[in-house]
Amino acid sequence: MATDIDFIEFVCEQIRGIGEIRYRKMFGEYMVYVNDKPILLVCDNTVFVKILPEIEELMKEADRGYPYDGAKEHYVLDIDDAEFSKQIIGILEPITPVPKPRKKKASS
Repeated sequence: MATDIDFIEFVCEQIRGIGEIRYRKMFGEYMVYVNDKPILLVCDNTVFVKILPEIEELMKEADRGYPYDGAKEHYVLDIDDAEFSKQIIGILEPITPVPKPRKKKASS
């Protein structure tokens, strides 16, 4: 089951006010960017964040899961709790790098 557009818009609404928010569709699912940094992975109407030591204590009670086949295990973020979600993103955003632009292949 792919993520519904209504759900991804709900996710973005829940975290409004923490920075510049945008989302990008990737393989039928979505990546949510905060200030151009990939912070949330949304798959099957579930919000995932990377398992990192900086949020380990806050997320110790959170469910864990795999966003897609072959992915590493992630925390499942309770996006219904907007304040908690903003707190987690506030920790992740400063430590997440902006992705480097991909080099375009030269055409022959």
